[in-house]
Order: sequence, then structure tokens, then C-alpha cells
Amino acid sequence: MSVNEVFVFRPFKLIALLCVFLALCLDVVALLSPAWVTAEHFSLSLWESCSQSEARTPAEEAPWSCFSTLTSDWQIATLVLLVAGAVATLLAFLVALISLCRGTQRHHYRTVAVLLFTAVVLQSCALVLYPIKFIDGTVLQTYHEFNWGYGLGWGATIFMLGGGILFCLRTDVYEDAMY
Repeated sequence: MSVNEVFVFRPFKLIALLCVFLALCLDVVALLSPAWVTAEHFSLSLWESCSQSEARTPAEEAPWSCFSTLTSDWQIATLVLLVAGAVATLLAFLVALISLCRGTQRHHYRTVAVLLFTAVVLQSCALVLYPIKFIDGTVLQTYHEFNWGYGLGWGATIFMLGGGILFCLRTDVYEDAMY
């Protein structure tokens, strides 16, 4: 590089790869989270529903009884959509990482972006379906809230969207004369 040449480093693709990695981590934690919906004496995750029965004496801790949620169609559909989104995100991460390490960056950016946008659509459908069907099908007599597992699912979706947008940016078309 001579004295008159200017090198501009744009770390958009590295930031996008970091976004995809964070989305993947958040997605795994959200899928394994024990708390998607919580209420007094009630907890619901993607895998099981637990409720606490009444204690016989005030000093005694009431036992929790748990059963699988994989018997409900909407919960299975939510789980399948979330897992499919996580798999698409994993594929996007691997393709982006290999592409960046080999130096063939531009050839696979569109594939990575399409995978990420597909994952965003899958995750968004699952995360909209979940509260609608939960509220429609469950009548709790107490206050309930969507907990941190559900929030991590939305966080992962936002990072996927950000990574997809950053992979769509074309930084190779700028001319050096402009700098």
C-alpha cells in the first residue's frame, strides 16, 4: 500500500457474524428455558407444564407435578417452528463463518441473508402463535406473565434480523475515489 492509497475497513460482516452468533446462543437458551409462562403455582415451558398443588400444612412445601406439553398441537407447532428457525440460524452462521475465514465473502452473503430472513419469519410466527394459543386455550385464575424464555426468543429474532440486514449491505461497490 503506497502513501496515497487509503484503506477503509468496514466491519459490517464481522458485526453481522457476531449478531448471528448471539442469536444462536439466545435461541438455544430460549429453547431450553424452563420459564416461558409463569404464574403463582404454575410454570410452562416449551417442553413441560408444571403446577404446584396445595400444601396440607403451612410449614410443608407442596409438591410440583409436571407433564409433557408435547400433546398439544399448537405447542408442537411452536416448538417445530422455533427449532427450524434455530437450524436455519446455525446453517447461516456456519456458512458465514466458513465464507469469512476462506476469503470468499461475497459469494455466500445472499445465501446467509436468505437463511436468516427465513429464520426470522419462522421464529416470528412461533412467537406470535405461542401467546395467542396460550391465552385462547388456558384459563388461569391468577395473574400470569410471559417470562424470560419467551423474551429471549424475541431477542434472538431481533439479532437474526440485524444480522440479515448487515449481510445484505453491499460494501464492495463503493469506489476508493470517494474516500
